[in-house]
Amino acid sequence: KKSEVSGVMAKADIKPKSVHHAKEWSDVVENLYRFQQAGYRDEVEYKQVKQVETVECWPETGFVKKLQRRDDTFYYYNKQRECEENEVHKVKIYMY
Repeated sequence: KKSEVSGVMAKADIKPKSVHHAKEWSDVVENLYRFQQAGYRDEVEYKQVKQVETVECWPETGFVKKLQRRDDTFYYYNKQRECEENEVHKVKIYMY
């Protein structure tokens, strides 16, 4: 699975136009959960801050595998779902 965020978007300083909370779990919500755990809004902000082209993902599931926090420590994630049902409503979905 390829990410929908293009390299062009990551270069520009793009701000979200709106935000809402996730209602149910999905692959997209799972990845947003991982970015938000590491201290970022989403993949767009991660790429802007860390100046990276790609994010390491599990080939089997397409979920984010590893993220570097702002303090340069790493978060490592499992192949399986990590966002529990009771956490789904906390995930913010940003619209650009």
